[in-house]
Amino acid sequence: MRILREAGDWLHTIVLAAAIATAINVFLFQPTKVMGHSMEPTFHEGQRIYLSKLSHTLGRLPAHGDVVVIDSRVARPRNLSDDLAEPVNNMVTLVKGAAPADHIWVKRVIGLPGDMLEFRDGKVYRNGAPLTESYIKEPMRYSSPGKVTVPAGHVFVMGDNRNYANDSRFIGSIPADHILGVMLF
Repeated sequence: MRILREAGDWLHTIVLAAAIATAINVFLFQPTKVMGHSMEPTFHEGQRIYLSKLSHTLGRLPAHGDVVVIDSRVARPRNLSDDLAEPVNNMVTLVKGAAPADHIWVKRVIGLPGDMLEFRDGKVYRNGAPLTESYIKEPMRYSSPGKVTVPAGHVFVMGDNRNYANDSRFIGSIPADHILGVMLF
C-alpha cells in the first residue's frame, strides 16, 4: 500500500511539473533554434535563441528592430490549438536536435502599423528616411518601384541576410497573432 501511495505522489509531482513547464513554454518563455542563413551575420544556423512569449500572450506588437519568431503561414488564421501545439512541437524538435517546422521563421521587425516602406538603392526607407542597419550582411539587391504601407495590427519583417531571406517582401505583412515571440537573448 505504501509503495502505491508513494508512486501516486511521484506521478502527481511529475504531471504537475509537466503542466507548469508547458504553461511557461506556451505563455511566457520559449527556447528555439535558428535554421537557415536568412539572419546572418546576427545569427547562424543551429544557434539557440530564447523568446519572450508575453507580447504574443498579451497581444502586444514588438518594436522596430526587435527580432521575432513568426508563423509564416499568413493566409491561414491561427487559433488556440496552434498556440498550444507550437511550443510542444518546438520542444520535441529541440530535444531531438531536429529543425523547427519550416513555417517558423526568425526575422527582424522593420515596419509597424502605418509605416510606409520603400526598397531602393540597396536600402530600406521607412517613412521617407533610409534605415541605418548595422546588422545586415550586405547591401540589399532587392528593389521595388512601389511603396508598402503596413496595415493596422501587422508588422513587416525582414531577414538580416537580405539577399537570401524569405520575408515580408514576399509573403506580405505579418498579422500580430502570427508573431510567436520576441527574442530575449
